[in-house]
Amino acid sequence: MTELLTAAQMRAIEQAAIDSGEVTGLELMERAGQGVVEAIFEEWPELAGASGRGASPSGSPEYLDKEEVPFRAGVLCGPGNNGGDGFVVARLLHERGWAVEVFLYGEAEKLPPDARVNYERWTDLGEVNDVSVCAMNKGWSCDLLIDALFGTGTTRALPDLGELFWNMEDMVDCFQVEPLHEIGRPAIVAIDFPSGVCADSGRDFPHRDEHWRFSASAHITVCFHQPKLGHFIGDAVEKCGKVVNKDIGLRPSHEWRKSNWRQICKLLQAAHQDWLRKLTDQNKFGNGHSVVLTGERGHTGAARLAARGALRVGAGLVTLCVPEDACQEVASQVTSIMMKTVDDAADLSAALEDKRINALCIGPALGLDRAKPLVAAALDAGQQARPTVLDADALSAFADEPNALFAMLHEKCVLTPHGGEFARLFPDISEKLNAVPTKGPAYSKVDATREAAKRAGCVVLFKGADTVIAAPDGRCSINSAHYERSAPWLATAGSGDVLAGFITGLLARGFDPMGAAETAAWLHVECALKFGPGLIAEDIPEQLPAVFRDLGL
Repeated sequence: MTELLTAAQMRAIEQAAIDSGEVTGLELMERAGQGVVEAIFEEWPELAGASGRGASPSGSPEYLDKEEVPFRAGVLCGPGNNGGDGFVVARLLHERGWAVEVFLYGEAEKLPPDARVNYERWTDLGEVNDVSVCAMNKGWSCDLLIDALFGTGTTRALPDLGELFWNMEDMVDCFQVEPLHEIGRPAIVAIDFPSGVCADSGRDFPHRDEHWRFSASAHITVCFHQPKLGHFIGDAVEKCGKVVNKDIGLRPSHEWRKSNWRQICKLLQAAHQDWLRKLTDQNKFGNGHSVVLTGERGHTGAARLAARGALRVGAGLVTLCVPEDACQEVASQVTSIMMKTVDDAADLSAALEDKRINALCIGPALGLDRAKPLVAAALDAGQQARPTVLDADALSAFADEPNALFAMLHEKCVLTPHGGEFARLFPDISEKLNAVPTKGPAYSKVDATREAAKRAGCVVLFKGADTVIAAPDGRCSINSAHYERSAPWLATAGSGDVLAGFITGLLARGFDPMGAAETAAWLHVECALKFGPGLIAEDIPEQLPAVFRDLGL
């Protein structure tokens, strides 16, 4: 797991280190600048020297014929400490023989003390121009462009820099189809964040109106100590390019973590391996009995996908509860998955008298008319409170009266809405999330999921490439399918049904609701990465054995 921080938490950690005498602000700024330069040369080793032979900012053959042309960098510095980091980068590149141009947004006299020191160190080496000089420059006669304008400090729109950011986005788009230097435009590196992106929400602020929302873009974004929330949610995942985290020598503050644990968000990067391992002395009932409810005839495929997911993830037994008219359809499709006839709520209540059933999945293609009474029967306070996953139709059936659903839920439930289902259950929260932000920190998907979980009184898994999982007590995780874990082929019919099955199977095996949702989401992406392009929902559970082998289970 990687701990993700808000901008305020990062500032508090830095300030605590400075106040303790462990480090000075100037030392942190120097380490940050060194980390950026290291990241640049790690990403593009061909830039590690001073000479720019082979790098053509203009694309002209005459330029390439010259033997000793220095690499050129443009450094855009802002009015805060992010700008101070930029002055350090400029100085370090200059010391390596690079030709460096520096541009400042704001007034030098108003720079914070540490940034002002590094501004003055740079002015001993070169000039500082106003950023307006380059804001409309589309030629970009340099090999490297450093965005040190605002970093984590963006809290509002920057209308006079909109054109500059637009040009940067265009340059990043070009590099998606052209190799470095072959199109005569620079590699772009952002310090902390591409400017104009809210560090806590990953959202853009509007520049002219709500439809013209450009922040800066980058090929790589270098952050420090720990990644931030906004690196993995919202618009930022398209703007950051590749996120590189650099250590700047800050020690974890256990007291800070203890007092702020409810605000800590985690990016799940490894499954709970010990919990996934089956014990040699357990029989099938020792690994849990999951029940999945199907829809009527012709609508059983989604539940079968969920059941397959629950079985593959390790549930000892899985039973499909099937309406009588669909029994023949289901029986012809399943073997190791069991089947029980359940037509209505009374049948389900009778089936749930079996105390060995310890996890339920309700919703995949269940049908809106059937969903309400079946959900009520499954969550009946008179029944044993079993871990229950509510997905798809089990959520949409309560769109007109979400409070009726919330009144039935208990702490062992997991809700798994996608964006549309979330909006139907939590319309006011969704409205806040979709509103165009005007100031920061902007309301984020993390904020929305936490608020939804508190209202529902159970775990909510808000699906998407930036899946957010929250518990009512404020614990929260992001399972990000971005950057090196990008798995766009998961956007296929039935994928969410398999995820619901994974969660159900893990609940049956004894995982708590938060752990089951986190681990299932991580395994879901790992299965997609293992298979690759061409994935369909049926393929996802079949990749679990290979994923488990990779985990050493």
